[in-house]
Amino acid sequence: MLASCEYIPQELTECYSETCEIYPIDEEDIPQDIRRVDALEHDFEIDGWARWDMPTDDYYDIFQFPEEYTGYDGNEVWRFVHDRICFEGYQYDDDHWKADYNKAVSGLHSMISAQIVRGIQKRVESGEGFTEEEKWTDPEIEFRRRLSPNGETTLAIENLYFCYMLCLTAASKARDRLLEDCNSGKINSEAAKELRPILDSPLLLDQGVEAASCKLHDHAVKDSDSKGALWEARMRTRELLRIMNCVQCNKCRFHGKIGSMGFSTALQILVGRSGEGGDAKRIHRVELAALMTTLYKFSRAVETCQEYLK
Repeated sequence: MLASCEYIPQELTECYSETCEIYPIDEEDIPQDIRRVDALEHDFEIDGWARWDMPTDDYYDIFQFPEEYTGYDGNEVWRFVHDRICFEGYQYDDDHWKADYNKAVSGLHSMISAQIVRGIQKRVESGEGFTEEEKWTDPEIEFRRRLSPNGETTLAIENLYFCYMLCLTAASKARDRLLEDCNSGKINSEAAKELRPILDSPLLLDQGVEAASCKLHDHAVKDSDSKGALWEARMRTRELLRIMNCVQCNKCRFHGKIGSMGFSTALQILVGRSGEGGDAKRIHRVELAALMTTLYKFSRAVETCQEYLK
């Protein structure tokens, strides 16, 4: 959480609002032995799909600091993502895995946009109101601007579903590993109780949902040039996680990192190094946790879009 921005010239500023600040949980609330386990299991992989933060003494609770509207404008960061990290010269529906990658990143952006719309709606319904600095105050207007077919990104919702489908299929492929961890006690009983119904969801076995991953796979192994360039996906996905250090709202940075790691985990499972996918049993538990948390974020984003499209 304390890493500095390496990509965009910025003034070092504090979060301008209490709504975008987060704080570590108290010492006594840190789960037993988690520090020891994290220190033992942390491994630095120079060419892996993600390079997350080294273990520290600070732990943060996503339930204590849920994703919500803070008023932060992340346009500069997202412009860098789309212009510099995504592949130049590919339209979302081009016949290439690089186009699929761009489409999925756009879907990740759409997911966050939907959470912002939901947060604005929640603020309106609660009567909490907005500060003078918060320029987005109408959820209907923001939905139309950010997510509707007539908005700034005409395929925003289609791309949202595309990335959601990739995460669902990745979770399906990791299902046996996750159930094994539930049964062995690696996932505590309370979390396992919440996780099992998700892993039994018909969506994880729906062949229609697999269409997105099948498209990505077919493009990735289409020819030797496609397979030979897959290392570029790993490199760019690592940078996607690191660009989140340029987000100057700590709550937004926190959730942005979770979403980026969840996305990278999905690609690691579905594509791997050869295009045929990676072994879910070798995925780090932190990455799997990020994948399942990101899947939840996508499901909420889809619900929000469905509500506004009625």
